[in-house]
Amino acid sequence: MQESLESLVNVLESYRGRDKVIRTICYGSQLVGGVLTQKTEGSAQLGKSLLLFSAQLSQCRTVLRLFDDLSMLAYSHRYGLGASEEDPGLRWMSVLNNLADQLYYPCEHIAWAADTELIKVKSDKWWLFSTVLWGTSLLLGILRSVRVITLLKKNIRKCERAREVDRSEGSVPSPSQLRRKMRAEVLCVLSSMADLSNAIHWMPPGFLWAGSFPNWLVGLMGTTSSLIGLIQMSDGGA
Repeated sequence: MQESLESLVNVLESYRGRDKVIRTICYGSQLVGGVLTQKTEGSAQLGKSLLLFSAQLSQCRTVLRLFDDLSMLAYSHRYGLGASEEDPGLRWMSVLNNLADQLYYPCEHIAWAADTELIKVKSDKWWLFSTVLWGTSLLLGILRSVRVITLLKKNIRKCERAREVDRSEGSVPSPSQLRRKMRAEVLCVLSSMADLSNAIHWMPPGFLWAGSFPNWLVGLMGTTSSLIGLIQMSDGGA
């Protein structure tokens, strides 16, 4: 119990960890609130309160992201054009992913500033731009993870054949290590697919299933993605 509490405190002490926890609570509240609003009148009132709480946490995360531009720019600068990446497909998908992420932040900032009446522009198109960029980033992330999984499968087969020839442990990579990396990429795909389903839901009506998700389903997709993120953090991943 004490170890679990210490782990939670350690997560909350970092910005990324705190954001993942807030995100999980935000979508979890939307999930439970969405379910309760469909129940009896007493439960429905609690459900509405949870939905309001979820909306406030979402606003909190939006405000905190006002300070993410520089850290994203630093990351994009470090990666550059991916010269250290051996696979050209991975390189360009990562570059485009970084570009989409970088452009996402100013679009969201403008939309937020418009909603709070700090600037005199309509926020609708800027929220649309930010949603499109988020969805693009998620789609590129999925394609990149699928490519990584394909390459890892090939490497696993090569390693297994190499180990049959050379029995020394340190001469070739361990297939078990590669399989762990592959499982991590599978989790990334599942997480991004859950978020992408929500991104499409927030697109203008008429685009695929835009606007058709009830609150509880949006909460379920977001909670699934958020829990995967916490699992990856606990495993030393994202």
